[in-house]
Amino acid sequence: MKNIIKFYLLTFLFIASPLFAVEGIAVINIQEAILKTQTANDAFKALDEDPDFSANMEQAQTLQADMQAIAEKLQKEQETLSQEEIVEMQKEYQEKSQDLEFIAGKIQQARQETAQKIMMELGQPATVAIRQLMSAKQIKLLLDRPAQGQQTVSAVLDFDAELDITDDVTSILDVNVEASEAPTE
Repeated sequence: MKNIIKFYLLTFLFIASPLFAVEGIAVINIQEAILKTQTANDAFKALDEDPDFSANMEQAQTLQADMQAIAEKLQKEQETLSQEEIVEMQKEYQEKSQDLEFIAGKIQQARQETAQKIMMELGQPATVAIRQLMSAKQIKLLLDRPAQGQQTVSAVLDFDAELDITDDVTSILDVNVEASEAPTE
């Protein structure tokens, strides 16, 4: 009888201990918190409006449309085209593919540079916001959560969405940045 009671008591403790352990634990994706801020949205909007970036985006779209047209023409008229015409179209498709790859690299580099600039600019304020939130919510353990859909090695395998403070940090950053930009009298 004593063994059964011990078994039930141990079982209860193992089942109940995670419930007690959740208090004081949270998860966050700092990069996501920073890149969701209004400051980041404004920076990416400015990038989209940059003439060089816009030209690259338009060129990429044009190249994609050209490649699709070539592929469709090859597929539809493959039987009626001569071998030389097919080779020429394949060569043209390959050239456009290489051009698109180059332009896409420039676009990706510009986006990464903008993201890095934002991370540098808001890194310290994010740390302050996280500490404020940890103090306010009495968080003793903060774990880094991977971005959604990202396959990375992380201590966090799964979590309850209530433990995620990423959006809270984004909100605090927005308020702090807005307050720092407000004119003082």
